[in-house]
Amino acid sequence: MAPNLSKTVLMTALLALPLAAAAPVSAQEAKPREAVISVTGDGESPMAPDMAIVTLSVVKQAKTAREALDENNKAMKDVLDALKSGGIAERDLQTSGFSIQPQYNYPQPVDGQQQPPQLIGYQTINAVTVRLRDLAKLGQVIDQSVTLGINQGGDIQFTNDKPEAALEEARKNAVAEAVKKAKTLSEAAGVKLGRIIEINENEPRPLPQPAYRATMMKEADAAVPVQGGETTYHVSVTVTFAIEP
Repeated sequence: MAPNLSKTVLMTALLALPLAAAAPVSAQEAKPREAVISVTGDGESPMAPDMAIVTLSVVKQAKTAREALDENNKAMKDVLDALKSGGIAERDLQTSGFSIQPQYNYPQPVDGQQQPPQLIGYQTINAVTVRLRDLAKLGQVIDQSVTLGINQGGDIQFTNDKPEAALEEARKNAVAEAVKKAKTLSEAAGVKLGRIIEINENEPRPLPQPAYRATMMKEADAAVPVQGGETTYHVSVTVTFAIEP
């Protein structure tokens, strides 16, 4: 009888072990979450641009694809040669688009029947993106390019070669705004603001800035007036604060 009694006691003890081990876990799950305040702060910092990125395109049409391509090649070569002669480095010139497309004429329906399209020629487009590090030459570069064959483009993005200083200032402004918001919220709620638990920065980006945008025409006969304005850099941060008990 004694051996059976010992086995019964041992089995009871083993069955009780999982319940005892589970007790701390349940206690952890029952522990209340830490009270926090999360806010987002936005910071900006302006900087005068020192660089412009402009896209210039040559568009040519001809009866055959070969003719359209040859005309386009000649015009774009003249443009690239002039840009390089003007001091723009190879690394600042990049082909950003090229296409050859058939051009069709769509006749009016005859007796209610749709007529097949008629091939009337081909169009070639060759685009080059220019990174210009001397803004004083921007208007002159656009004007000269149009004279040499550029007839589409003109989208300009003003930017900075080294925007780190502006971004650092924007980060400081963003954190300062987040702290100010958190203090306002805690005071309104009647609680005490505690330590910072977490700071997350969203990807910095420049805000839209003035840009010259137009379809270029060969008739341009004077340097294009262009104003760079300011580039404003924007940083957004999310800051989480503890609420003191």
